[in-house]
Amino acid sequence: MPERTIEAWKKIPGPDVLLHNDVTPEADRLRDELVSLLPRLRRFGRALTRHREDADDLVQLAVERALTRADQWEPGTRLDSWLFRIMKNAWIDEVRSRSRRDEVLLPEEAGEHVGVSSAERHTDALAVQQAMARLNDDQRLAVALVLVEGLPYKEAAEVLDIPIGTLTSRLARAREALQALLGGKA
Repeated sequence: MPERTIEAWKKIPGPDVLLHNDVTPEADRLRDELVSLLPRLRRFGRALTRHREDADDLVQLAVERALTRADQWEPGTRLDSWLFRIMKNAWIDEVRSRSRRDEVLLPEEAGEHVGVSSAERHTDALAVQQAMARLNDDQRLAVALVLVEGLPYKEAAEVLDIPIGTLTSRLARAREALQALLGGKA
């Protein structure tokens, strides 16, 4: 990759012009160099993140930062190394942010069984699973779609190809059966 001289770099317009289809030769050259680096940036992004989607987001962030901070690039240094450093630092920031977020916020499921031991949760889950297995097929499907999967009544009725009234009566009968089978635990 050709090294830039200080004079050549000074001719490159600022990020506001680069991002708005500037057609000066210097801006075209920088955009061309960035575009030619994209496959390498994606490979490096995958090595950092181990996930394609995260890598693509990281590349986008790095290119955005490079364009908005083009004045921070040191003339005479390699553009690819500068972009790789931007990516590495952005990934470190993301990892730190995720770890802080995980320390502060627990997953939603963590609050489902506050004060209940894991043995009790397992026993309850097993009892519900056994009770569900004892429902007839129509009731079990209605419960699975509405209560387990969270589908609205209308969509669940469409999936089962039945009227909404039929779905609601199946759900009512299934709830009564589950309460009877679970001894009022549900």
